[in-house]
Amino acid sequence: MEAPQYVAARVQRALAEDERTTELGIRVDVRGDQLYLRGQITSADRRDLIAKVAGEAAPGLVVHNEIDVVSVVEPVREEQL
Repeated sequence: MEAPQYVAARVQRALAEDERTTELGIRVDVRGDQLYLRGQITSADRRDLIAKVAGEAAPGLVVHNEIDVVSVVEPVREEQL
């Protein structure tokens, strides 16, 4: 059986290198047969795609998609420093 940290590293590498995601900001934790994805992104579709790529990289694990979708808006006024 592959060590959890190696499985997590393989999933993170897949998320970074897969042209569908090219994602570097998602944290991956593996505990037993459970895989947890955490982080923030800007769309629900991308969130679902990240979970799909993670599932493909770690078949047989149960994927828990805990990624938050946040909105990004233009600032209403200029920042004063």
